[in-house]
Amino acid sequence: MTGTSRSSLRKFLRGGSSGLALGALTVALAACGSSSKTSSSSSSATSATQSTAAATPASSGPGVGKPAVTIGDKNFPEENILGQLYAQALEAKGFKVNVKENIGSSEIIYKALTSGQIEMYPEYTGVFLSAVAKQTKLPTSAAAAYQQAKAFAEKHGATMLNYTPFFDSDAIATLPAYASAHHLSSVADLKPLGKGVILGAAPEFATRFEGLLGLKQEYGVNPTFKPIAIELGYKALEGGQVNVQDVFTTDGQLLGGKFKLLSDPKHVFGFQNVAPVVKQSVLAAEGPAFSQTLDKVSSLLTVKAIQQMNAAVSIDKQSATNVAHQFLTSNGLS
Repeated sequence: MTGTSRSSLRKFLRGGSSGLALGALTVALAACGSSSKTSSSSSSATSATQSTAAATPASSGPGVGKPAVTIGDKNFPEENILGQLYAQALEAKGFKVNVKENIGSSEIIYKALTSGQIEMYPEYTGVFLSAVAKQTKLPTSAAAAYQQAKAFAEKHGATMLNYTPFFDSDAIATLPAYASAHHLSSVADLKPLGKGVILGAAPEFATRFEGLLGLKQEYGVNPTFKPIAIELGYKALEGGQVNVQDVFTTDGQLLGGKFKLLSDPKHVFGFQNVAPVVKQSVLAAEGPAFSQTLDKVSSLLTVKAIQQMNAAVSIDKQSATNVAHQFLTSNGLS
């Protein structure tokens, strides 16, 4: 990372405002060859690492004496951050929480939920519809995506709590020079390139509607697909292994203006607000303060707040545990 490409972020958002000091988090905004959607370790649902949240459980509060809850998260930094935010906020209220990190994609983590290995996890509404509910009809709005996802969850013994102000969807990124040379501004502009354009993405991108299936159906885009591990996406793009790369709209790397995102006017990548998926039996056992605490955390998660936290973890190599703790403390939730 060069000196000319570094900049510092020392502000977090309190409920969306920009005046709160970030404190110890100094975030380098240059690309460092690490995706903000990747964790340093990954495991399946059957071998996920179990750890307790960093916060010390309160000795009193609405959660004291209630059954322990196991929270899972997926295998990339934003999910690790979300898992820690929810877990630490609950522990501050006296709830006993265990965290299983890096479980895997929606298809895998939902099986962990239904098999009893975890009892809740943070999910993206659109991905839940396509990958879990197997729905191919695109929702017309963020609210519609949430209502449809929640309805599916409730038919299977779970529910979705309130969704976040921020959304994080897939997006196709490229280098500005490549975009300029091929006149790219929208995903649709890739169609004339045919197999001549190499698109990199995680393996599951090949079988999801919010991936190659949707790109072909809605835009007629039929690229050469190259599976790329999430954490290597930006490095593959900068290194010329791919021409365009599937990324995520809240990636910290995008703060530096080094990459160009292609628009998705047909919303193939869906509406992707986050909502905790929780078993209904857990909500009944834990009482109303449980969902109220989670909803409060979700309400504070603006696009800028989560993007800065992602950058702190993926670029500046802070731990998700510490980043979550600082955010919760600055917002009076820890």
